[in-house]
Amino acid sequence: MARDIRSDVRIRIVVEQPVIGVLHSLQDKDGQALDPKHSMQGEPLAYDFVIRVAPGPKFFGDQVKREGPERRFVYIRIAQMAGDPASPWSRRMKIDIHDLAQDLLDSAVRDQATIELSVNGTGGDGTPACATIPSMRKLVVRR
Repeated sequence: MARDIRSDVRIRIVVEQPVIGVLHSLQDKDGQALDPKHSMQGEPLAYDFVIRVAPGPKFFGDQVKREGPERRFVYIRIAQMAGDPASPWSRRMKIDIHDLAQDLLDSAVRDQATIELSVNGTGGDGTPACATIPSMRKLVVRR
């Protein structure tokens, strides 16, 4: 990637094994819930969006949040935070993107592919997962 160019990279976050019936949503730059949905039978929930990547890499976009000079991440809002005031939970998942490998980013740009980040939606106690969630990463070519 050239020094002064920002490239669009498609991202898909898949929440695997979400707690059934619990509302989830992507969070935008203003802290609002986007694309709220819940799992009826334990099926995965998917959120698609685009980030811009500059050399470094540096990450930009409506869903990209920052913490300190380097850390960049995306929030998935859960239950009350996703718009369900009747839920007993009010949580967010923090999914890191600052550590996406440069070769994965380059492949996504070159192949017009999607980087898919899969996270487990259920915590060890059976309630919705929250805090920083590790993700499995793969490149998916969708044309």
